[in-house]
Parts: sequence; structure tokens; C-alpha cells
Amino acid sequence: MAKEAPKELLDSKLLSLPESIQRFVPDGSSIAMGLSLESLIPFAAAHEIIRQRKRNLTLIGPISDILFDQVIGAGCIAKIRAAWVGNVITGSCYNFRRGIEAGPLLIEDHSNLTLAMALRAGAMGVPFMPALTALGSDLFKTNTSLKTITCPFTGKRLTAVAAITPDVAIVHVQRSDEFGNAHAWGNLGVTRDACLASRHVILTAEDIVLPDVISRDPNRVVTPGFRVSAVVHLPWGGHPSPVPGCYNRDHQAFIDYRNESKTPELSAQWQKQWVDSIQSSEEYRELLGQERMKGLAIKNHDWSEPVDYGY
Repeated sequence: MAKEAPKELLDSKLLSLPESIQRFVPDGSSIAMGLSLESLIPFAAAHEIIRQRKRNLTLIGPISDILFDQVIGAGCIAKIRAAWVGNVITGSCYNFRRGIEAGPLLIEDHSNLTLAMALRAGAMGVPFMPALTALGSDLFKTNTSLKTITCPFTGKRLTAVAAITPDVAIVHVQRSDEFGNAHAWGNLGVTRDACLASRHVILTAEDIVLPDVISRDPNRVVTPGFRVSAVVHLPWGGHPSPVPGCYNRDHQAFIDYRNESKTPELSAQWQKQWVDSIQSSEEYRELLGQERMKGLAIKNHDWSEPVDYGY
């Protein structure tokens, strides 16, 4: 007789965005976001963090795009552990620069590789990963999570990259079932390792589907459902970043944000319009407008070939 699945694997994990952030992102948390480099960035979740006025957070991510800058501008952040913070279209970001130059914002400099290896170590449950990267660089002067060691087998000098284990990883995906089994495609960056390294995982999804849809393509599952703490149905939750198969990058939004964040006063006005005045995904889409969404939506779909798993 087959055993029944544990009850915690059968319970729905569907939550509203406010409840998921309130429950799993307390003040002082370390949060991994923007893990797919330039796509699938969970902007809507970051905006909810701003609305709830979270404080003393640590942001972790390789290339955060303008998401980190927005949360910094809202006064939510105490520390950054990242390889690059800025606007991929226009360069450096103003809130980040003001935070560094004024002194209250702490920074732990990484390369893309050292951050990826730190999350890999966290995912594996080991204290560090050995590497050849960063040797001779200035990263050792500013990043205390990098040390030099001697290989016990070859005697070579190596870098030891300390593990990073975030309190929560927030990931935007194309589709998920209600139990946290999700599909994502496109550039995944360090998403999988960040999910395995984190204590909690919040998934925001363009679409909620039946478990059978997920189980038909198990290799595309981002992280095991039992690792996920909350699933949020959030269409357009990655805007203005692109979500492959759903919508393209909103280039104008990045240019507008550059212009609307040049001073603290302008940044506050931007936040009032695009974050504080929004209470739901529906309201955000209303603010975007149908014409803008229609222009960004994918029109020519390029489907992957089916595979035969046998029976």
C-alpha cells in the first residue's frame, strides 16, 4: 500500500503578497533578489517591502538592476552584498550612490563569481567554497568573507569564499502550482542555488497552474516545492524587467526612473506614484495602462520542443 505524502507537502502555500512579506521578511532580514541577472526580477515583491516600511535589511544579489536602488531609496536597507548595483540602461543609480557617499549604507563587494560560489556553498551546506578567483584583487581589502587558503593536496594558494545563507530568497517565475513547485525559463543566473541556500523562499508567479502541468516537465522546476514558504499569484510582478514568454523589458521605465530619482525629493515622488499609492497587482496594471502593456506583451511565441520521458 502506497504511503500518503506528508501533510506539509499537500497544504496550499498560496498567500497574498502583503501576507507573504509580513510573515517571512521581518526587519533585519537578509534577502536574496534579482537572482536571474536582468530578467525575472521580483519588482512587485520589492515594492511591497517598501510599502511595509521594512528596516535594516541586507540585500543579496549579483546584478540587481534598479530594484536594489528603489529599496535603498525607501530607507529599508542597512547593507548590500552584491557584484553591481545600478541601472543596466543608464549606469550608476542615484539612491545607491547617495547611500554610499553619505555613509550609512554598508557594502560588501563581490564579483559575480564570488557571489555565485558563496550561494553554492550555502546551498551545499558547507562553510566555504575553494576557488582560484579574485586572487590578487582588491576584493580581499574590502570583503572579509574572502580568505586565502592552501590546498591540502597541491599546495596551491586558493581563495576561500564564505557561504551565504539568506533568510529568504524572493523569486519571480512564469508559473507555479499552489504547493510551490514552479517552472522558470530564460536566464536563471544563481536562482537555484539561492533557493537552496535560503531559509525561506517566496515565489511570485505570473500564473498558477495544476500540479500536473509542473510534473510534465520536472527538469524545469526551479526548486523543490517543500523548500518554498509562500506562493503569490502576481501577473506582471516582474515589470519593468522582462519575463520570457510573457512580456519584454520596459526600457522607458528604466529611463524614466533614472530621471525621477536624481534627487531625494524626486525619488520620494516616484515612490509615492509607483509604490505607495498601489495596493494590488490590479492597481499596478491599471497605472501601467492597457496600451503600454499591449506594447510590451510577447506577440510571437517561440515554444520549446516536447520531450519523451517514456512510461
